Amino acid sequence: MSAAPLLEGLRTMARYNRWMNERLYGCCEKLSDTERKRDRGAFFRSIHGTLNHLLLGDRLWLSRFLSREFRAASLAEELYSDFAELRGERAKTDAEILGWVETLDEERLAGSLKFRSMVGSKDRSFPMWFAAQQFFNHQTHHRGQLTTLLSQAGIDPGVTDLLWLPGMEETGQQP
Repeated sequence: MSAAPLLEGLRTMARYNRWMNERLYGCCEKLSDTERKRDRGAFFRSIHGTLNHLLLGDRLWLSRFLSREFRAASLAEELYSDFAELRGERAKTDAEILGWVETLDEERLAGSLKFRSMVGSKDRSFPMWFAAQQFFNHQTHHRGQLTTLLSQAGIDPGVTDLLWLPGMEETGQQP
């Protein structure tokens, strides 16, 4: 796999991640705290629980990518109970993700990522390019759950396809 298109793809996914998170937090703020935290039978119970898991997952992966410590009791741990604080921390983490993808190069992507998994508490090793793609796939998966929960709460999250990331459509105009 050529690293140049992969690097551009990862950078695009980091921009998509930030764009979607900003939009979905805007949708979530329309709900009361009680409604955001209401158990809706989802994997992480509530909208709030899903938002927390997304942030926890991103911080866990960043700790692996950046070789730093991050501890969580479980994948469902609540990092922040206050919505405004959660939203602020989400924005900080999205900025860090954007910065991290800018540090990637062909040599790093060709290497391996070794870490101790919370799932089965086992040492794992994956190609770095694959782990980076999993990182963004995980976000998309859980944001899909979040859009369903929002729809069930009467909030239309609008179009969420990567295709509609601002600035991606070719205009056909000559520079």
